[in-house]
Amino acid sequence: MIVGFHHASVIVADTARALAFYHDLLGLPLEPSRPALGFPGAWLRLGEAQLHLLELPNPDPVAGRPAHGGRDRHLAVRVTELEALAERLQTAGVGFTRSKSGRRALFCRDPDGNTLELIAVD
Repeated sequence: MIVGFHHASVIVADTARALAFYHDLLGLPLEPSRPALGFPGAWLRLGEAQLHLLELPNPDPVAGRPAHGGRDRHLAVRVTELEALAERLQTAGVGFTRSKSGRRALFCRDPDGNTLELIAVD
């Protein structure tokens, strides 16, 4: 009965700061169909799916999370030009670790500590 993946949501403290990461740095396009929901946030296109940024108080601790994002809950996305994205992250001062599985992938965290895995499309 399940036919596909529609969206994932992440909690952010500041929508503008999160958009600087996801939209400006990583290049995810804005999805303009987000209705007025009574709280700030944004929707971004992620291929056929979407990423929803929810500006809400975060009940999850940010401190004490694993240093390697692969050992934490995360959103994994396929990317072209992994090394170009790695350079952009490094230039922006965003730390990352490489996948320990041998795959061409890296893990980084957004400004709110949400983990994103970027997997190279071969």
